[in-house]
Amino acid sequence: MIPMSLDEIAAITGGTVNTSGPAKADGTIRVTAPAVLDGRESAPGGLFVAFKGERVDGHDYAEQAGRAGAVAVLGSRATALPTVVTADAQAALQALAAEVVARLRGGLTAVAVTGSQGKTSTKDLLGAVLSSAGPTVAAIGSANNELGVPITLLRADADTRFLALEMGARRIGDIAALTELVAPDVAVVLNVGQAHLTYFGSRAGIAKAKGELVRGLAPGGTAVLNADDPAVSAMRALTDGPVLTFGTATEADVRVADLVLDRLGRPTFTLRAHGASARVALPLVGAHQAHNASAAAAAGLAVGIPLDTSAAALAGASLSKWRMELCELPGGAVLLNDSYNANPDSARAALDALAAVEGARRIAVLGGMLELGEESDPEHRAIGEYAAARADLVVAVGEAAAPAAEGAGERGIALADNGAAIDWLRGRITAGDVVLVKASRADRLDEVADALGRQGG
Repeated sequence: MIPMSLDEIAAITGGTVNTSGPAKADGTIRVTAPAVLDGRESAPGGLFVAFKGERVDGHDYAEQAGRAGAVAVLGSRATALPTVVTADAQAALQALAAEVVARLRGGLTAVAVTGSQGKTSTKDLLGAVLSSAGPTVAAIGSANNELGVPITLLRADADTRFLALEMGARRIGDIAALTELVAPDVAVVLNVGQAHLTYFGSRAGIAKAKGELVRGLAPGGTAVLNADDPAVSAMRALTDGPVLTFGTATEADVRVADLVLDRLGRPTFTLRAHGASARVALPLVGAHQAHNASAAAAAGLAVGIPLDTSAAALAGASLSKWRMELCELPGGAVLLNDSYNANPDSARAALDALAAVEGARRIAVLGGMLELGEESDPEHRAIGEYAAARADLVVAVGEAAAPAAEGAGERGIALADNGAAIDWLRGRITAGDVVLVKASRADRLDEVADALGRQGG
C-alpha cells in the first residue's frame, strides 16, 4: 500500500481520527503495509478494516490485529488501536482503494477476469503471465467482491506494474460497481454458465452481468473474449475498443491446438497466435485448464507480453487452494481436491479431468451445487448421470446432492453429510484409485479431502 497518514486516510474516506481514549491518535501515524479484513493477517505497519456483522464485531479484534502488527483501524467506531472512524466502513474501504489506484494509475495496468466458472484458476494463470513482465499484485484466492477487490487494490504500491483482478457478481450492477473502483485496461470474459441462477434468473441475466466488465473498460482498453462461447463472443458489441479472442475455435486469436493429456490428466498443447506458436506443458489437471491458459496468454498479448514468454510462465503456474489440487494419498490412491466451489459446468469439467487420470477405479465424491434455484434437483440428477459415465462410483454427500446419486443409478450412493462420507470412504479407497472431491464451498467438502489425506484413504 502507498504509505499514508491517518489524517490522509480520514480525508479520503470522509472519516475522523479518534482523539480520545487509550488509543487516541494525532493523525500523523502512518500506515505502510496492506489493509486486511482478518486481524490475524496484519503485517507490521498495516491497516485493519473492521466491520460489525450480525454475529461478530470486527472492532473487538483490534488488539489482536495490533499484536500482529497493525498500527491502525478503519471502522465505524473507536477501538483499542488508533482508528479512522467512518459512517460506512465498506464505502470508506472502497474510497481508499480507488484513491490508491488513481495515484498509481500512470504506471499501473489492470487486468480483470470474470465468468461463470474458472475465474480463480484463470486469474492465477494470469498472475503468472503478468509476473513474467513486472511486479504484479494478484487477488488472493477468490477475492472478487465488494470487499475482496478493494483489499487487493490496496496491496499495490509504487513498484506495482500489473494488477491481476477477479470480479464476481450476485446481482446486476455488482461488476459495474467494481469497475468504478478500477476501470480495467484488459477485461477477460471466460463464459456464461449457470452459476448463481437463483440471483440472475436466466443465462441472459448472467450474460448481462458479465458484460459489465467489458462496458467498464478504461478508454482504449482491450476486451479478451471466449471464441467458443456465443454469449461471450457477442460482447464484442459492448466496446469500441480492440478485441482479442481465445479458445479452440479456428478463428480464435489465441488458439489451443494439439492438446494431449498425460497419465495424471495434465495438458500439453500448442498456443497459436498471429503466426506465432508456443508449446505449453501445464502442471495442472484437466483439459479445461488449457482453455484458461489461452485466456491468460491472450491477456498477456494485450499488454505486450510475447506468446513464448507467457508459455514459459504458464509452465510454472500454480492454482489457489482447493482448485484441482492433486496429491497422492499415503495408501497409494490419488486425490483431486476441487472442493472450493461447484456449478454444473465446472462439475462436468472436473469429472472430465477425473476420467483422464489413469487409475484402477475412479470415485467421484460430489456435494451440492448451490444457487441453482428450481433447477437444483434436475441439474444434480444430470450431473450424477454424467459422473456415472466417467466414474466407477458416485458418492453424493448431503441433501442437495442426493439427486446425483439417483442420476448415477447403480453406481451412485447418497450419504447424509461429510462425517458419513468420511466413515463410508475409509477403508474402501485402495491403491490405484483416483478420487475427485467436488462441491460448492458451503458444503465444506474440503473436510472430506483433508480426512482422506490424513487417513490415507
